[in-house]
This record gives sequence, C-alpha cells and structure tokens, in this order.
Amino acid sequence: MMPLKLYFGPGACSFVPHSLLEIAQVEFEPQMVKLHKGEQYEQPFVQINPRSQVPVLVDGDSVITQIVAIVLYLETRFPEANFFPKEPKERAKAIELFAWMNNTVHPTFTHIFMPKKFTNNEAAQSEIKIFAKDQYRAHLVEIQRQVQISQQLGYVWLTGANIGPLDVYAVTLMRWGTMAQIAPTDFPVLWDFVQRVSEVPGVKRAIERERLQLNLYKA
Repeated sequence: MMPLKLYFGPGACSFVPHSLLEIAQVEFEPQMVKLHKGEQYEQPFVQINPRSQVPVLVDGDSVITQIVAIVLYLETRFPEANFFPKEPKERAKAIELFAWMNNTVHPTFTHIFMPKKFTNNEAAQSEIKIFAKDQYRAHLVEIQRQVQISQQLGYVWLTGANIGPLDVYAVTLMRWGTMAQIAPTDFPVLWDFVQRVSEVPGVKRAIERERLQLNLYKA
C-alpha cells in the first residue's frame, strides 16, 4: 500500500494534519509547498488542487482538500488515535469548536495578513487590518477560555485525555497572533498551553520539519 502524501505550507493551517500524522506515527510522505514563493499557483500543484490551497492529502487515488475534511478523514482512517471524543455529544462539541476555529478565527487572520484579498484600496486595507486585529484578539480570549474550561474539567487536552486537532490548531492560531504583533503574554493560560502542546513529540517533529518559531512577537 502506498503511504499517504501530505502537501503542506510551513506555518499554514496544514500544520494541523501534519502534526496529527506525526502524533499517530503514520507512515506518510511530507511534501512542502513554498507558499511565499507562489508554488501553490504553479502547474504541478494546480494539477493536484486547482484551488491552489494547502493542505492536500493524497491517499492512493483519492485527493482530499480542506483542513476539516482532511482531519475528519484521518480520524476515521486512524480511529485508534482518538483525535476526537467517541461519545456523540462530546464529539459534536469538539467538531463545533474545530469548525469555529476554521471558519471564524482563521479568516479573521487572513484579513490581517492579506487585506489585499478584500480590497485594492490601500487606506481601506489599513482599516481592515486594524479592525481584524481587534477581532482576532477577542478570538484568542475565547480560545483561552476554552483552555480554562478544559482545565477546570480536569482534562489534559482540550477534549480530554488525548491530544487532537483542537490543541494543534490552538498552536497555529496563537502563533499567528504573535505574527499580528499580539503579545502571547497577554494570554498566559493559552500561551502556557500552546508551549506544552508544542513539546509533544509528534507536534515537535512537525515544528522542526516546518522550521517554525512559535513566538514572532516583537515588543
């Protein structure tokens, strides 16, 4: 059987399935896509994903795109990894938070990082960045609140005893916050949690492969 192949961009949301594959100790072929060089728009990658986005998971003849679809596929493919709780209501709540991270927090950062996607007016771009940064800070407050709730419940990780996509996504989203020049020390509980997640062997291997620095904040 051919190993899975994951196309990822260093520091992008593809870090989540990248880490999950490492955590599960699954044999896979990591394929880096240099987003800063525009490789996602070049013909070899466009033939794999015409939408020019990472992550992309290739499993045999199947090509799966979009982080939510990929993570849910990995959960089904490797049930022993326990990426989400098994109990239906707990699983639904975990996916609810995961979807919110993807459909709300993630796009908010896009408004900070790439405002030109939303207008070609430079003055408007500046306004978008300022407004989105305030929104993003509020989202980090909510993620920290979720960490606090999990800790009050006695959980090791956000959804219980097993590390999963929510924990890894929290690393990415906090790291992006530091890129937006939001001080991680403004979120001490979340920042401590993120650093703890980053020390998990599988996550650490993904960080090393992507050559990531967790804190990009400059005082």
